[in-house]
Amino acid sequence: MSTPTPTIQEKKEAQADARSVGTASSLDDDKKLLEFGYVPSFKREFSNVATISFAFSIMGLCSSIATTFNTPLTLGGPASVTWCWILGASMCFTLGASIAEIVSAFPTCGGLYTASAQLVPRNQRAIVGWVVGWLNILGQILGFSSTEFGLSNMIWAAVKVGKNGDFDITPGKSVGLFAGLLVVHGILNCLATRQLARLTSGFVFVNLGATFIIIIVLLATTPRSEMHPASYVFGSAGFINQTGGWNNGIAFLFGLLSVQWTMTDYDATAHISEEVKRAAYAAPSAIFIAVIGTGLIGWVLNIVMVLCSGPFDALSEVAYVSDNAFLHIMVLRMGKPAALVVWVPVCFTAFFVCQTALQAASRTVYAFSRDKGLPDRGFFGYISTWSQTPVRSVWIVVFIGVLPGLLDLASPIALNAIFAMTAMALDLSYIIPIWCRRWYRNHPEVKFVPGPFYMGDGIVGWAANVICIAWTCFVCVIFALPTVLPVTAETMNYAAPITGGVILLSLVWYAVGGRKHYTGPQSNRTDLDTAKDVLVAGARSEKPQSVAV
Repeated sequence: MSTPTPTIQEKKEAQADARSVGTASSLDDDKKLLEFGYVPSFKREFSNVATISFAFSIMGLCSSIATTFNTPLTLGGPASVTWCWILGASMCFTLGASIAEIVSAFPTCGGLYTASAQLVPRNQRAIVGWVVGWLNILGQILGFSSTEFGLSNMIWAAVKVGKNGDFDITPGKSVGLFAGLLVVHGILNCLATRQLARLTSGFVFVNLGATFIIIIVLLATTPRSEMHPASYVFGSAGFINQTGGWNNGIAFLFGLLSVQWTMTDYDATAHISEEVKRAAYAAPSAIFIAVIGTGLIGWVLNIVMVLCSGPFDALSEVAYVSDNAFLHIMVLRMGKPAALVVWVPVCFTAFFVCQTALQAASRTVYAFSRDKGLPDRGFFGYISTWSQTPVRSVWIVVFIGVLPGLLDLASPIALNAIFAMTAMALDLSYIIPIWCRRWYRNHPEVKFVPGPFYMGDGIVGWAANVICIAWTCFVCVIFALPTVLPVTAETMNYAAPITGGVILLSLVWYAVGGRKHYTGPQSNRTDLDTAKDVLVAGARSEKPQSVAV
């Protein structure tokens, strides 16, 4: 029995129904945004696939591992690479879930910055929002800048390998390419939301595709007799302390630097939530899926890299040809032509990380300016009438992002010191709202209304929140330690002093002038009696139905 073919009219009606469902979903999202006190300014063009792709892309996976692989390998050895990744990824899973829970309740482009100010009593909203806002903005801009600088070095490393080491990578070449890439990403981020969504949708396939290609080709091209035994990959034979004086435990824990650097900027998806359809569902789900996927697939990639890495001594010596151990292993096993071909999608993955990082950072600057957190009188809280995106915020992020890279012309030590604070600043901006949500849970002025993604108020939710806060504090201590002893001007780790200095300066700035123009997240609705404060929690009287996770 044949199925009747739909008529043209029936097809048109079906398409109209689909559009009406999408429109209704967008209207629900915009209605919720109005409840937060904000007038919808973006077009919601990011589908579920585009949002998940965005969340995966911000972490980078193969490109982020490629740029950080040297650190755990040369400090704690191959076993540190293997075990610290899965340890850190498991802990990052609790942080990602905790962030997703808050993003689901507060799906605005301010992300955790906006949420943090709503999770404390009214008299603390301004100061908490101010500190979290500045930590998040600086962490995102420096993360974008450092990734762009890493991409520049990845490209030059490939050139050096192609010329058999007969190529000098000077600071001028690195900074020049770095600045050019920043401008390219600035231009791309001026596109309309629909074009950005279409562009982003394919990122995840390049990211995962490149990762699986590397895994498969390395296993196929490495003779079984040359693969390392399990004792080297997972056991004591693979533990090699090269820190110059730290005890074995600390040397092992330095392996966490790679996974913690890769699996960060979780809240980037929150910053595009005003451009996402069904944001309260899609944004936290994308974060949750990306954290699990990056953690598990990244672990497999690290295991395969160690398994096929060849003699450790030879690796340490020859890796200086490209200054990148990851690329050296690919050249060793695949041969130079094949390795350079596969390196192209790895570089594209890093390119996509920068693209999504700039989009997220620009939305954060836009939200902070919209709330009068910047001394710009709302200049950067402007939406272009042409593209309906915050073009001014895009270019101020690009401009500020260039500045750290210029330090490489004067002092690479200063450059590394600035970039070192990225992960620490972002992680601190994450745990503050998570801690506030639990600490002030019974305060009469704080009424947290869960979104669809909710771990509940039982042992699961509490365990995830407490573990992620404790773990982040622990990792920040690791971030602050110099990785090599003895400590000199070249080996000193400036992450903690610089991050502490930023917090101190932000507090001084707030006391001197910031409090005069910033009173916490502010409504931009003209139909309200007061626009001084966004009383999100108190404005909603009914608790929406939530799906417990």
